[in-house]
Amino acid sequence: MDFENLKQKINETLKKDEIFVDSINYYKKGKYYFLDIILDKVGGIDLDTIVEATKKVDPIVNKECNSLDNSFILDISSKERG
Repeated sequence: MDFENLKQKINETLKKDEIFVDSINYYKKGKYYFLDIILDKVGGIDLDTIVEATKKVDPIVNKECNSLDNSFILDISSKERG
């Protein structure tokens, strides 16, 4: 899976909201696989903004990550401050 390509597509979609991808991590914990996408924005991101960004990111992930062999839990969150 090319996560750089995924990162670029997400960044293009969220650019007008001034949100960008800080990191993408795909890993297994126990019997589950996780795809963590950490978003950031100058000044931070509140919960409502994360919810709206998730609605935009989810279809991109569904399209771009259909080649992954395992189903996964998508976790989109903001970068911690301080």
